[in-house]
This record gives sequence, C-alpha cells and structure tokens, in this order.
Amino acid sequence: KTYKQWYQRRVAITAGISDEFQQVITACKGNDTKIRIILNKADRVTNQQLMRVYGALMWSLGKVLNTPEVARVYIGSFWDQPYQNDDNRRLFEAEEEDLFKDIQTVPRGAIVRKLNDLIKRTRLAKTHAYIIAHLKHEMPAVFGKESKQKQLISNLPAIFEQIQRATGISPGDFPKVQEFAEKLKLFDFSKFAKLNQGMIDALDKMVAKELPQLMAQVPQDQEVAHEDFMAAVKKREGGALYNVDDTPFGRGETMDILTADLDPTRYTYEFEQLQPNANGKVTGTQAKKPMQDSKLPNSTLKRIWTLGDVDKDGMLDISEFTIVKELIKLKLDGHELPVEVPQQWLTSLGIEDYKR
Repeated sequence: KTYKQWYQRRVAITAGISDEFQQVITACKGNDTKIRIILNKADRVTNQQLMRVYGALMWSLGKVLNTPEVARVYIGSFWDQPYQNDDNRRLFEAEEEDLFKDIQTVPRGAIVRKLNDLIKRTRLAKTHAYIIAHLKHEMPAVFGKESKQKQLISNLPAIFEQIQRATGISPGDFPKVQEFAEKLKLFDFSKFAKLNQGMIDALDKMVAKELPQLMAQVPQDQEVAHEDFMAAVKKREGGALYNVDDTPFGRGETMDILTADLDPTRYTYEFEQLQPNANGKVTGTQAKKPMQDSKLPNSTLKRIWTLGDVDKDGMLDISEFTIVKELIKLKLDGHELPVEVPQQWLTSLGIEDYKR
C-alpha cells in the first residue's frame, strides 16, 4: 500500500517522468524488448486533454529512453468500470486489441531472443578460439616466452586484423583490445590449447543449419501451445466461454454466482423499442447500442452477452434481455459478474430448459 501511494504521488498524476521513475526506466535498459508502455485511465480526460497528455508523455519518454525508434504507447482504460468519457471508445478498443496481440507474441519473442543470444555467444566463442590458438602457435618452444608474450599482447590489433582476413570473422565479434590485453597478462600463452577444427566445424554447422531449423519451428510450436491452452480452458467447468466472432463484443471470462428472482416486465418496453423479430428476438446488432449506453468497456459487455445469450443462438429474447440488463446493472453497482447464469434467474424466467 505504501509503495502504491508513493508511486501514485510521483507518476500517476502527471505525464512527466519523475527522477525516481527515470531511474527505474534507466535500470531496465538492455531489456527494451520486454517493456510495454501504457497510458491508462485515458477516459478520464477529454480528447483535447488526451492529445496534450500523450504529447507530453512522448516528449518525456524521448529524453529518458534515448532510442532511435519512437516508443509504442498503448492508450486506454484497462479495467472493467464504465468509461467516464467514451468519445474515444473505438480508439481504446483498438489499443486494447493491439496490446493483447503484442502480449501474445511475448513467449515467441523470448524464444527468438534466446536463440539469437546463443548465436551471438557461439560466434564470440569461435572468435575467442581462433585468437587463443593463434597466440599459442606464435609462442616459442623453449626460450624467450615472456618477451614474446609481451610482444603479442602489444600487437593485438594487428593479430585481430590477421585473423579476420584469414577466417572472415566480422570485426564486431572481436573483443575490445584494451580489456582483452589486460586479461591476457594473467595467463601463460604456452599453456593455451590448440585449435580444435572439429569443434569449429560443429559450431559452423550449428549456426548455419541447426539453429535456423530450430528457429523455423518456433511459430508452429507457439500456435500449437496456444491451441492446447484454449482447449484446456474450454474444458473448465462453469465458465462463460465463447468464440470471439460469436458476439458483437470483445472477450469474456468467468465470475462468481449470484441468486435472485428476475422480473422481465421491467424491461418489456425497452425491449419492444428494439423491434424484435417474429420469434420475439433481437440480434446482437440491435442490442449492441443500448448495451453500450452503459459505457461499460466492450470486454465487460462481451462477458455479459456471453452469459445472457443462454441458448447460444446469437440473439436475445425478452428473458435473455432481462438477464443482460440485470448483469449490466450488477456491474454498474460495483459487483462482480457471475461465473454462469444463476439457476434461480433461469427458474424465475422459465428458461431453465435452455442449453447452457
């Protein structure tokens, strides 16, 4: 609690970057690919104020991050409470989708990053082996070892250039001359190992063939992992599960159970204004606007639709519409949504025989 208060006093109130927060960002350098920047509670300001806050934030981040590319900032109101200003609803929804897609790529990105790091370490190890073998080869068999070693250390730039021409190794794979020279002073070159060409060939094969093959499997493995995860989720009991295209809203989740009797006559007039079809049902398109009038985020409305569409036909009759309206009221009153439609609700509405 104390940390949250400290953080809110210094960061959440302003788009500027405090000294403390700047130190946090600076400490994260080197892990830029792991950082996601979110401008939260953007519904608390008007369009004009949002533009000013966003501009000030980008200007402040530009001074702190010091990267060649402009930082990606996700704008929205990332919670399930009603928007105070829903003029930017479409922007918030698009930003939320982009953020979720970005987060879904994190596992694959971590694997790719590790493979790239392995390739980099392999190239450095190969370069190190050639340097050590060259120094070993240049050492005399018996006399003058100490003076020869000093000569080799002082001549490291020329040695690096010679190895580079002979092997084709990139100059960026060689160590810094001064640091490497200081470390070499602690060793006896005559005790270095000779070059093992078999191991060098194995490294080249790994970098040229095996690692690219492994890299090519990463997207497929991630897709399989995602499918396995979704299959496991759908086997859970009591969840209000869904397909993204089945309803007019975002994404759903599961919640606690409530019990109460519902009276559909409270919503008969509003339901009739939507002009239900001959079967007494309204489509998602018809129900979307009055549901969005609650100013709840689409992610929350998606959960409500998933629960309210009891027979899963993509439409609502008066009983299902009553469930939807009660769930909206429940959420606006500050309560959590139920995991499934309470049995008492279904019984009181006479729809307990619906497929759930």
